[in-house]
Amino acid sequence: MENGDEFRQLNEDHRLDSLDERLDQATKVENQRTGADLPGADSNYNAGNRVLAELLGGMIGGGLLGWLVDRIFNSWPWGFLVLLSLGIIVAFRNIIRLSNKISRESRGKQQ
Repeated sequence: MENGDEFRQLNEDHRLDSLDERLDQATKVENQRTGADLPGADSNYNAGNRVLAELLGGMIGGGLLGWLVDRIFNSWPWGFLVLLSLGIIVAFRNIIRLSNKISRESRGKQQ
């Protein structure tokens, strides 16, 4: 009985190893198909999301603060326009800083 148990255990290990190999192969094929194995694919996606968030945050934040200032001081539309413009300017400044940082990092990786 003891030899039968050992044989069954070896046979199961072989099947598990075979399954692991097939799963690894399937994962590699899927990563190639979707482009997930490209270097920097995730970082570029994250940088794009960061740029979008900066732009939307600057516009929405500036507009909201401007609207509040106009409501408090009854100065429509000047507070809204001024703070919306400042929000857009700050957003573009942050986007430029982010792109310069990414550019420096990519040049550092190439060298």
